[in-house]
Amino acid sequence: MSGLAAGVAVDAAALALTHELLPAEEVVAGTPTTATRPLTTLNGVEIGIWEMTPGTATDIEIDEVFIVLAGRATISFASSGLPDLEVGPGSVVRLAEGMRTTWTVTETLRKVYVA
Repeated sequence: MSGLAAGVAVDAAALALTHELLPAEEVVAGTPTTATRPLTTLNGVEIGIWEMTPGTATDIEIDEVFIVLAGRATISFASSGLPDLEVGPGSVVRLAEGMRTTWTVTETLRKVYVA
């Protein structure tokens, strides 16, 4: 799929994704892989599907809102004073550009993102 056209629906939970290993410098534990599938762009904002398999990895975030479709994870925030977030199906989360996070995925996590 090259994009999501107006008036078209996809099953976000079943959409096929192609996983890749994370860069070694981002992996804290395990051998997590990730997959991203952009669906469309609206006024310069990308909407897509992202998935990570079990393991722990670090990231530097962009401005994003996401909804978890499946799986479970804990998101820790480095040096921000924010408490860890436990996320699962139905969780809606906002991340801000520059946040340093550590994702500990215990069940393959799939989310719809708006970034």
